[in-house]
Amino acid sequence: MRKIPNKRAQSVKAKQRANITFRMNILFFSIFLLFTLLILRLGYLQIVKGEDYTRAIERTEEVPVNTSVPRGRIFDSQGRIMVDNEPQLAITYTKMQTTKSEEMFEIAKELSLLIEKKADGITKSDLQDFWLRKYPKEALKLVSEEERNKIEKNDELEEKEKNAEINRLTRSRIPEEQLEAFSPEELEIIAIYREMASGYALSPQIIKGEDVTDEEFARVSERLGDLIGVNTTTDWRRVKTSSLAILGTASLPKEGIPKDRLDYYLSRDYSRNDRVGKSYIEQQYEDVLQGQKSVVKNITDGKGRVIDIKTVYEGEPGKDLVLSMDSEVQLAQEEILGQKLLELKTGNGASAKYLDRAFFIMMDPNTGEVLSMVGKRVEKNAKTGKYEIKDYAFGSFTTAYEVGSTVKPGTLLTGYRENVISPGDVLVDEPIRIKGSAPKSSVFNRSGRIPLNDLEAIERSSNVYMFKTAYGLAGRTYKENQSISFGPEAFQKMRNGYAQLGLGVPTGIDLPGEVTGVIGGVEDGKLLDLSIGQYDTYTPLQLAQFVSTIANGGKRIQPRVVKEIREPSADGVKMGKVVKEFQPNVLNTVDNSQEEINRMRQGMQRVYSGAKGTARSAFGTAPFNGAGKTGTAQSFFFDATIKNPKERNIRTVNLTHIGFAPYDNPEIAYALVIPHASLESSYKTNVSTGIARELVDKYFEIQLKNGALKDSEEAMPIPTIKPAFTNEKIDEEETNN
Repeated sequence: MRKIPNKRAQSVKAKQRANITFRMNILFFSIFLLFTLLILRLGYLQIVKGEDYTRAIERTEEVPVNTSVPRGRIFDSQGRIMVDNEPQLAITYTKMQTTKSEEMFEIAKELSLLIEKKADGITKSDLQDFWLRKYPKEALKLVSEEERNKIEKNDELEEKEKNAEINRLTRSRIPEEQLEAFSPEELEIIAIYREMASGYALSPQIIKGEDVTDEEFARVSERLGDLIGVNTTTDWRRVKTSSLAILGTASLPKEGIPKDRLDYYLSRDYSRNDRVGKSYIEQQYEDVLQGQKSVVKNITDGKGRVIDIKTVYEGEPGKDLVLSMDSEVQLAQEEILGQKLLELKTGNGASAKYLDRAFFIMMDPNTGEVLSMVGKRVEKNAKTGKYEIKDYAFGSFTTAYEVGSTVKPGTLLTGYRENVISPGDVLVDEPIRIKGSAPKSSVFNRSGRIPLNDLEAIERSSNVYMFKTAYGLAGRTYKENQSISFGPEAFQKMRNGYAQLGLGVPTGIDLPGEVTGVIGGVEDGKLLDLSIGQYDTYTPLQLAQFVSTIANGGKRIQPRVVKEIREPSADGVKMGKVVKEFQPNVLNTVDNSQEEINRMRQGMQRVYSGAKGTARSAFGTAPFNGAGKTGTAQSFFFDATIKNPKERNIRTVNLTHIGFAPYDNPEIAYALVIPHASLESSYKTNVSTGIARELVDKYFEIQLKNGALKDSEEAMPIPTIKPAFTNEKIDEEETNN
């Protein structure tokens, strides 16, 4: 009998097939969507973000390498070398990211057979490292199992801290006699390994950079294929041809970046063993003098190991600096001032007990270029007992003194500006008697009454004319035997007037470490002392800027010791092209009329040539027509060797002198400061005027001698490099000791 199909079963199977088909469609559609998203994502990464990721790869592969490129050289204004680089043979080691300490140690052993390495830089930690490597079994016994377990079970310590504690205990228990028993050969290996391990990966480390013999260089060069990471190359030593301290110093490769500036330089892609400027010009112009490192690209295999290195950028030497100073002028004036200081020190006995320094600054008042910066200090040699002269040029902007009557032109210019006095005003020079105080008077007039105008006040250096101007700034009129009460406004007016001319404010010199001096308080009687330069203190450089401002007609110009930045010389004969030439930077213009400024210039001219000029004896016969101002200041020297604290402040006298020449078209402006020249009780006369004359004469003598040569060189498009003015050579090791 024929069977009838089960319609219910057929319906179930049909539904199952339909469900499977639906699910497969969903699966295929999902796969399609995933592939579509993947393709879109890959397209986005390749097309939109491709360049960004390429740059990221380059950043990780291209590494600045600390190759030994020469620092920029420093020349004087005539193209003479003042700081140079001398090449020397060197042996270096560069470790890779994957280099192991065992590999470096084996290379150190090999190198010790090829070169001689002094062991003077080895530390106790280096000796301990070597002992632990040489005696690993003995090292394990130095910390007992019980001590190890106790440290391991300390839950307060992390794993690194536990290992560090075990290492500390191990090192502390290494017998001292064993650390002292290493042979000279072993110490040499330690010294080499120490240098190799101290550098960063891919940063060449100098293993030996001094006194590498030709034989050592050849032996190592022959074995470079076996000594992975070792290279023979050329390093550079910094050599000065002048003892001028403001040239500064650069760190040695073995000391690298100074610790106090480590973060600053590391953030600017320096390596720890880079040379950097540590002081003055070398420090101020570090970015210019520092050469550009080479850049290499590391080629790695699938395991991240470096298999090849390609140079992307060769690197280049630092740029050269041309100073504003002529080393012939500088050296000649250094010799004069040093000799005069020595004569004053040895020829005046007890009176010159506290005399130990002198400064002379000469500037171009129209550009701010420092033409010479002379500072000398006298010291007694502990071994020979004889006095020696040391360079102290940086003291001209890092130390400050009372400068006396040389501020008086500033006092009168302030009086003009504040409408206290006018050009041509006559005031009576007479002893100033203040209730309860000793009389204050001018040196040339201790008891009489002498009418003086402003020009005569400058010519004869009247203290009283300045005192009465100070009274006017305070809104007061002098009356005999009255008490005084000057408000702070008068002090501020006086100091503002001085500041416009350059006293009591930063000069802006392109050297680090400048100070501004000490500003006193507002004690009533001190306003009179302030008006004659016997209260606030100023640096010799401020005094030079002060007279330059008057000389050029009222523009306070920033002083500079660097006039040009040039590319390195391409041939060693001609200087490189100018990268930057510094132009005069006017910091401010004084609020005086040209008539008032010219009036002060006339008064200063009378100091040199007037019948009663205080510098007439020295400058009256000068072949040039100049102007200036003499100064003496009561000062104090703190003598800590005196037992009684009340007697430690010794009264001394500072000697100063300022001037400019020629009068009609000033070429130079200058300031001389001799602090604590004598005891006040034995002071007789201001010897600074004669010294100033001799220093200025020397400048004009050299200019006259070199005039024809200078004219012939001006026609040359590119200046030639000249040898140093002296044969003196000061190695970087000497300047860093």
